[in-house]
This record gives sequence, C-alpha cells and structure tokens, in this order.
Amino acid sequence: MAAIVGIAGLESALAAANAGKRLALANKESLVVSGSLMMEAAKASGAEILPVDSEHSAIFQCLRAGHQKSDLKRIILTASGGPLRDWPIDKLSTATVENALSHPTWQMGRKITVDSATMMNKALEIIEAKWLFDLGPDQIEVVVHPQSIIHSMVEFRDGSVISQMSPPDMRLPIQYALTFPERLPSPSPKFDWTKPMNLEYRPADLERYPALGLGFEVAKNGGTCGSVLNAANEAAVELFLNHKIKLTEIATICRQVLDHHHYSPSPTLSELLDLDRWGRTEVQRWITA
Repeated sequence: MAAIVGIAGLESALAAANAGKRLALANKESLVVSGSLMMEAAKASGAEILPVDSEHSAIFQCLRAGHQKSDLKRIILTASGGPLRDWPIDKLSTATVENALSHPTWQMGRKITVDSATMMNKALEIIEAKWLFDLGPDQIEVVVHPQSIIHSMVEFRDGSVISQMSPPDMRLPIQYALTFPERLPSPSPKFDWTKPMNLEYRPADLERYPALGLGFEVAKNGGTCGSVLNAANEAAVELFLNHKIKLTEIATICRQVLDHHHYSPSPTLSELLDLDRWGRTEVQRWITA
C-alpha cells in the first residue's frame, strides 16, 4: 500500500508500478504529479493500481459489474463540502485554522482536512480519476453530499446511475484494495436500516470552491501542471497552518504559481521533481513579494 502523504510518496509508488506490483494507492499525489508516467509504467510492467480513496474505490467498484467503457457517460465524485460548507462566501476569508480543521464527518490529518475545507482534495481527485479511469475532464463531475454515505457514482449513456454506499469509514475501501477481488467481513460500521436516513446533494459552487476549477484545468492540460499545483498547494497549506495567510489565499496562490510555470506536455520524472521544488520556492517568493 502506498500511503505516504504528498510528493514524498511518489518515487516509491512509481517504483512499485515499474516492478509490476499490485499497488493499493492511497497517495493521490502520485497520479496528480505523474499520472502519465505511473499509468505507462503499470501498462508496461503489468502492475495493478487499486484505488484506496473512498471516492475512487467507489467508482472502481461500480465499474466492476462488467460494463464496457463505451457505456460510460460520466462519473460523479461526491464531496462532503468540508467544515465550512455552510459559511457565507464573504466570511470564508475570516476562517481560522481551528475552523478549517473541524471536519463534520471524517477524521483526517491536518493537511488533508484543510484541503477538504478548500475542496482542493476534490480538485486532486478529479486529476486522479482522469488517470485511473482514462477519462476526459468533461466526463467528471462533483457534487456536495454532506452525509458522506454515497462515496461516488457512475452514470451510463442510457441514464442509469450506479453508486457505492457505506457509512463513512476508511477501513472499508482500504480492506477492499488489500483483499481484492475477495470481499471479506469488515470491522467498519454497517447501516441500521431500521432508522430513517436522508441523502442530500448540492451543486458544487466554483465561486465558493475555486480550487475545483484548478482541478478541471489541470486534468485537461496534464503535463507539468499537476506537479506545480500539488507543490503550490502543499506549501500554501503549510503557510495557512502557520497563520501566515488566509484560507482563501490558498487557491489564489496556486492559481498564480500555475500561471507562471514553464509548461511541458511530456515531462520526465526529474523535471517533475524539479518543478515540485520550484513551485514551493515560488510560493515563498509570492508571499514575500
């Protein structure tokens, strides 16, 4: 299982793909930064890449039912909306670190929880989904689903929609990736069907979550964009956690750094790692300019 957080997990995940391993991938940055290299390595070596993110595990499970790729119209990634989903947009710039870390559903690390507050986590998942399932950006949508019960959906060209549902607990997608293709008894909680349950959907608001727009853009352009976006976000989140910038400045900084990098459509691993370092340095320069 590749579960090292951030760019630090890239080289070991790529080594596993090159070695033809079955790789349970929890490190989304590996595909965000080097999706082309990862998928080419897996194809050449025969490696299997099994998603561990609950959303991508859901899509993977929905597509396991023998459907042809030509049947697929689009996938719908669900998002909790994060701890600030009900805040007025004009108040988001006042959010404190403590506000951003108060996630209503998931217990996660600090960096990932901030990503949930900005929806950068979903932006990265858009890019990850593009590579995992060989999709165009126009085949990926995002909806806010506060209950985090439906983990994602697949819509087919006839209008049928299949979803994967479970109580929000990461033990289930982790176990599925580790035991695939078997399904074994799981310690994760089960539904109590004797109790009422409501499932709510909201459109994903790009004004509230500008990071989503960055995710779709990077998924479209590929190349070096993923490395730069990931690096800028990691550096900007660290600045926010250290009380040096506002939450709403994270996406703004990422936009600026992405716009000022030298784009290449087919970078090498060395180039991607160089751009990762450049992106972090550029964030610091942006702050002190």
